[in-house]
Amino acid sequence: MLVADAISPPVQLHSLLTGWQTDWLSFVSLAIEGAFAVGYVVFARRLAARGRRWSPWRTTSFVAGIVTIVIAVQSGLASYDDSVFSIHVIQHLLLMNVAPILLALGAPVTLLLQAGDRSTQQRVLKVLHNPIVEVITNPVFVLVVFSATMVAYFLTPFYQFSLEHPLLHDLTHLHFLVAGCLYWWLVVGIDPSRWRLSYPMKLGFLAIDIPVGTILGLGLTQTNVSIAPLFHSLSDTHAGGSILWILGEIFTFLAMGIVVIQWMRADVREAARSDRRADAATARAVADLTGTTAATGAASVERPERQLADDSVRRGVTPVRFDGGRLVVDGRVDPPQRE
Repeated sequence: MLVADAISPPVQLHSLLTGWQTDWLSFVSLAIEGAFAVGYVVFARRLAARGRRWSPWRTTSFVAGIVTIVIAVQSGLASYDDSVFSIHVIQHLLLMNVAPILLALGAPVTLLLQAGDRSTQQRVLKVLHNPIVEVITNPVFVLVVFSATMVAYFLTPFYQFSLEHPLLHDLTHLHFLVAGCLYWWLVVGIDPSRWRLSYPMKLGFLAIDIPVGTILGLGLTQTNVSIAPLFHSLSDTHAGGSILWILGEIFTFLAMGIVVIQWMRADVREAARSDRRADAATARAVADLTGTTAATGAASVERPERQLADDSVRRGVTPVRFDGGRLVVDGRVDPPQRE
């Protein structure tokens, strides 16, 4: 018992609340995280100054995602991440599941395209059309990276190796976050992307992740040796495996709920758009039959189509989509910019 306590020390609430990281890398990370949060709020206010609404829920979600990252890598949690496996698992879930979901729901790319000036839009478009970005956001690549990251990290000797090398351990945190963002941006994200999955495909993505979580859970909870004998006890390994298994499955099913809600809302919006298109077509047919070409008649014909764009603006959603490999923004087709 004494050896177990020395390897996997008991977690103290005081240390969790006060054990904030004060090394130079933590300060640099905190500055970057703060810059992202402040920049997001500035762009949201810039959009509001133009008379266009941006959902406060999106702002709250994005800022909450940044706060989650801070808690994971700069708070007292980080003081235990190399000594208590269950705490490391919680940190892993925050970086790979919670923060990326919140950031994706904040739709930062859409905000940049709406609130940025023309040069900002051009830079964002160049990034979106970059061949490297198209490869790393490919659904197959993303799924393999996300699943392989969890299995390779926790079920191979690499985990203990990372604990023995602090800088590598810090880099794994960044890898968790990036892999999580790539995955959840595809599944729950609403930003424009070269790869737009249908809602059934998104649910399929999540379903594939369920057995991966099961494999991890069984591998860690039924092992006869510690995941890192120099750092964690066997009981700590079992506890961490249970947390990873249970919370991982909970996040998966919560994400499924988010996708279903998005699917329902998309159906409602599409039904409304179809109704307006039908009204516009009817108005045109009546105008053709009656020969009405007066200004009032023309205005009544165009009104349903203008209503579509106006509704998008009021909801803070710019009509942004990929069309034949080109991104359509605010009714304009912006070709990929080449050097």
